Amino acid sequence: VRGLFQTLTMSTLKEIFTSKCFNGTVERYEHQSEVLGCLMKFHIFRPPQAAVGPVPVLYYLSGLTCTDENFITKAGAQKYAAQHGIFLVSPDTSPRGLNIEGEDDSWDFGTGAGFYVNATETKWKNYQMYSYVTSELPKLIHENFPVKKDSQGIFGHSMGGHGALICALKNPGKYKSVSAFAPICNPTECPWGVKAFSGYLGPDQEKWKAYDATLLAASFKDLSIPILIDQGKSDKWLEEQLKISVFAKAAEKLNPVIRIQEGYDHGYFFVSTFIEDHIAHHAKYLK
Repeated sequence: VRGLFQTLTMSTLKEIFTSKCFNGTVERYEHQSEVLGCLMKFHIFRPPQAAVGPVPVLYYLSGLTCTDENFITKAGAQKYAAQHGIFLVSPDTSPRGLNIEGEDDSWDFGTGAGFYVNATETKWKNYQMYSYVTSELPKLIHENFPVKKDSQGIFGHSMGGHGALICALKNPGKYKSVSAFAPICNPTECPWGVKAFSGYLGPDQEKWKAYDATLLAASFKDLSIPILIDQGKSDKWLEEQLKISVFAKAAEKLNPVIRIQEGYDHGYFFVSTFIEDHIAHHAKYLK
């Protein structure tokens, strides 16, 4: 049955790993990205329901220093995705192996830190992660896997939470649901964001505004998108980098569900604790 829905163009998409999991499969693929100009890898979880027909798809964007492997191996999402019949996609966080001077010099910029923007600075022209996760990758998924084109959600953690929020807010109607774990909510006003935006987008701060969830939420017109955010109260990055309270105020009219979780920090133990709630949140809207 899998073959009915998946006709891989092997020069474009190559399977490099597969393993049965909760009666579905975890699979890893690589492909040559035209948008990024390099070989990219991503993981999927194919739920058992996909053997019968197309299912909703949920994209997960990871945080700083992560690859496509962190979420799929640490979050424990597969059990709940299998229960709800949701197809998971976990891409990488940046282009790799471009041999750009300085791309590996720091953990919060360059490799593993694409920030889900489309870079405008010439040196970083290949860093088109926004287009990759909102356009090129979904097109690849739709063409090769049994997913419903009109039923997709997006979520992420930290830098990836920022990515999920901006992708949803910049594309009304594209995603049925969005959620985030400890997102970088106001990157134009935090050290991580200022460093990334200065490097990728240059000194013109007007360009930065297009990738700031707090600023986007303040002017968002479509009030129907359901937003869930979990934030650990013991997260050491909470005040300096994440700025959830600033987002909460700006997004008031969107009625986001924002939960401050006592005692939890920024890591995957926190994510894995609340992953069931996030999958259920998306399942409610992904039909």
